[in-house]
Amino acid sequence: MARLKRYTPKGMPQHVMQRGNNRQICFCSDKDVGAYAHWLHEASIRYKVHVHSWVFMTNHVHLLLTPDEDNSISLCMQFLGRHYVPYFNHQYSRSGTLFEGRFRSCPVQSEQYFLVCQRYIELNPVRAGMVSDPADYFWSSYRSHAFGKNVDMWTPHDEYLGLAKTRQEREKIYRGLFADQLAGEVVTDIRLSLSRGMAFGSERFKDEVEVLGNRRQRLMKPGPKVGA
Repeated sequence: MARLKRYTPKGMPQHVMQRGNNRQICFCSDKDVGAYAHWLHEASIRYKVHVHSWVFMTNHVHLLLTPDEDNSISLCMQFLGRHYVPYFNHQYSRSGTLFEGRFRSCPVQSEQYFLVCQRYIELNPVRAGMVSDPADYFWSSYRSHAFGKNVDMWTPHDEYLGLAKTRQEREKIYRGLFADQLAGEVVTDIRLSLSRGMAFGSERFKDEVEVLGNRRQRLMKPGPKVGA
């Protein structure tokens, strides 16, 4: 299938995933994750990208970002690669590529879908069996949203801020969103959207992205079988 053109317009949230090449480990220590987070913060400032949520796993990263310029996210991820990969190669006396050649991304509808996607990201360590409570995983944005941990690169999204007027009430409501796991079909929908680079949102949102981005947002129906 032909690779679809990436659509990352300014002001529209994007779910981004960067994975180790052939699923290889890209973080061997807390120092490695700290280095990646440092350069992510630097890139977000340089290229005007708001970092709303994140999770750094052993061999991949999930981010929820909003760019202030159309090409900001691509520039941000290129900056990360130029700085983190040489660091990692030097640290472990290796050479060559570290991440897959192209990071994955998909537009996310703010209303109704943004916080769902954010929960998906912050529940990654739970689904992986690494922890039973997202609060027990240090390298994610959950503690910021649920307990107010201050992180320099963090920009709370309006959908999160709109949960309540006070910080304490907002954090309490947010923790309540994690009482249950995401439904299997929601997880599948998010994964499919990300793997295909197609919008995660309502049918109307997909229609809008399809028109504005001049690219399809749904899987093509299979053609008739030969000889049928």
